[in-house]
Amino acid sequence: MIYREAGQIKTSYASDQQIFPIAQDRWLIYAFLAFLFIIPPLFAKEYHYEVILFPVLSLGLAALGLNILTGYCGLISLGTGGFMAIGAYAAFKITTAFPELNILIVFMFSGLISAIFGIFIGLPSLRIKGFYLAVTTLAAHFFVEWSINRIGWLSNYSPSHTIGGPNRDMFGIAVMGPNAEPAAKYLLMLVVVVVLAFMAKNLVRGRIGRAWMAIRDMDIAAELIGINPLKTKLLAFAVSSFYIGVAGAMYVLMYLESVDPEAFEILTTSFPVLFMIIIGGLGSIMGSFMGAAFIVLLPVFLRNIFPAVGLDVPSHVIQHIEFMFFGGLIVFFLIVEPNGLARLWQIAKEKLRLWPFPH
Repeated sequence: MIYREAGQIKTSYASDQQIFPIAQDRWLIYAFLAFLFIIPPLFAKEYHYEVILFPVLSLGLAALGLNILTGYCGLISLGTGGFMAIGAYAAFKITTAFPELNILIVFMFSGLISAIFGIFIGLPSLRIKGFYLAVTTLAAHFFVEWSINRIGWLSNYSPSHTIGGPNRDMFGIAVMGPNAEPAAKYLLMLVVVVVLAFMAKNLVRGRIGRAWMAIRDMDIAAELIGINPLKTKLLAFAVSSFYIGVAGAMYVLMYLESVDPEAFEILTTSFPVLFMIIIGGLGSIMGSFMGAAFIVLLPVFLRNIFPAVGLDVPSHVIQHIEFMFFGGLIVFFLIVEPNGLARLWQIAKEKLRLWPFPH
């Protein structure tokens, strides 16, 4: 009886089509958001921010962007690191060119610049798909990496191409740079992530989201019923790149506090973000953040579990164990539960609907 929606009668289309039509889901989400906004700023230490909270928020937003493209529209991309780099360097150039500009506007313009590049990179998607499209996005990633290392203007002609993030205040509170408190940066990142996540949830539930899923399931049939494939795919690339660009800006300005080309290599960003949506669940908003939390927390767990039980395991061995875990889990989820952790949560809710007689 703890998850029965019997008696929750919908008397209007608006109430029936709300994001969380079941009251238990709605109050659980509200309680979890209240926990995120209240508990970490009061009790979290700098270690928790730097090792867990900052990477989960920024990489989770990047995973959400990739999930829009791959999970909802069915277009495979390996260029996540490149789009994150575009958003990061765009944010740096905008903050240095306009020192008084609000940081939220900086994030928005960084995402828009990344979206413009995403549209151009998505143009071949009408002719190619699957593995060939993945190779195209991979080539775009290498082009972005080459541009960063060859165009000195992007890094203000720094010899190492590494540049520090400037200080930035909001309402008199430092939210960016070495002087900013971790709690202030965390709250700003959390607000951006929550707003964009709710926007994505509404987007995939509407006409645009249904068009993406129709293209994903059968693009020829979608075209026959009046869906424009090029427009739909380019919109998916644009929205996905926007989210990933904002994630890249937050990743360097809030988390790393410096813009470094090595932070966006394919093995450090593109592949891990792809693993996040595979483990968390393709075509799931919540699965993007569940996968990000899992990928971030697993190395932290492995680094702390061995000393806790009295085993002196070298760091390089722990790193190899991480790779083994990630590879094994990806194979496991692809075979046993292709929809990832989000599907397991959905199954649990179905069990609760039939409680106390689940089958």
